[in-house]
Amino acid sequence: MPELPEVETTRRGLAPHVEGRRVRAVTLRRADLRWPIPEQVSQLLPGQRIGQVGRRAKYLLLETEAGAAVLHLGMSGSLRVLPADTPLRTHDHVDIALDSGQVLRLNDPRRFGCLLWQPPGQTHELLRDLGPEPLSEGFDGDLLFALSRGRSAPVKSFLMDQRVVVGVGNIYAAESLFMAGISPLRAAGKVSRERYLALAAAVKSVLAYAIGRGGTTLRDFISPDGLPGYFEQELSVYGRQGQACLRCGRALRHASIGQRASVWCPGCQR
Repeated sequence: MPELPEVETTRRGLAPHVEGRRVRAVTLRRADLRWPIPEQVSQLLPGQRIGQVGRRAKYLLLETEAGAAVLHLGMSGSLRVLPADTPLRTHDHVDIALDSGQVLRLNDPRRFGCLLWQPPGQTHELLRDLGPEPLSEGFDGDLLFALSRGRSAPVKSFLMDQRVVVGVGNIYAAESLFMAGISPLRAAGKVSRERYLALAAAVKSVLAYAIGRGGTTLRDFISPDGLPGYFEQELSVYGRQGQACLRCGRALRHASIGQRASVWCPGCQR
């Protein structure tokens, strides 16, 4: 599933081709994805100028005066900016035609993504209870410490709770906990303030690096056969179960935490 750095990479790749453009038409090749596509998308979006491509957590927002189209890529979705006459592929479900002669095309094989509508001055219900953005000033170790008091859930599950902080998915939670030296199994309420300060710094560092790596291949967003240029994953623990720790050489352990595969070093993470 695309995580926050991949979604931010998508946003940055789309923005130069979409912002300031007027929507000429919306073509829906099916009425629903994960949820039904609201009629406002096809009724209100055409004729509007896209002022900004925004992002909240893993949601992208095409912001106009009439409201915002809210998109989520689900498990395997992708957005591409293409010439309007580009032949369709299987699972090309939505085209948003722009006055540039290009289309913003949503492809979603599993249909776990969504295309919804947010009226002006309102916050869509899916976005209302989200925590702070991890790269914002509103997210730090003091916040993690305060929210974690009394919690017995594993710190990895706590860190992935979107009400605590948004966008820290499985890959980046594992990598951040390794960088901070914290076992993913440790109860969230048993982690000290000092260690949460280190964890918040690690989250910011890991995500910023991943976003930077994704930014090197933004040209792929205008290639008819291209997919978003996700960053080259240089991972310390995620997906490396049984291999040697890059720091101490011990074999990395593996378990399911909160129904998600988790890998950590028993020597470096306590």
